[in-house]
Amino acid sequence: MHDDKKIPKFDSYEEMATFWDTHSLADYWEQTEPVDFDFAPEARRQYLVGVDRELLARVQRLARTRGVSIESLVNLLLEQRLLEIENPTSNV
Repeated sequence: MHDDKKIPKFDSYEEMATFWDTHSLADYWEQTEPVDFDFAPEARRQYLVGVDRELLARVQRLARTRGVSIESLVNLLLEQRLLEIENPTSNV
C-alpha cells in the first residue's frame, strides 16, 4: 500500500459507491477496523406473490441494469409508491 492512499471522506452514499466501484479495498485494507453488528433475520419476512410474467421480466431487467438484486429493487419500488400514496401532495 502507498502511504499517500487514504480513504476519503464521502458526502453521500452515491459518492462512496462510485469510489469503491473504481478502487480496490486491498489498497486500503490497513485503514479498516473490525466492527460488531447485530443481524436480525426476523426483521424481514418473505411472501409468495404472483407477478405477471412480463412485469417480472421488466423488474429483472431494471434490477440488472441498476446492478441491484430483484429483492432490493422491489422493496425500493414498493416503498417509493407507498410514500406517494400516503403523501399525495408532497413531492417524494
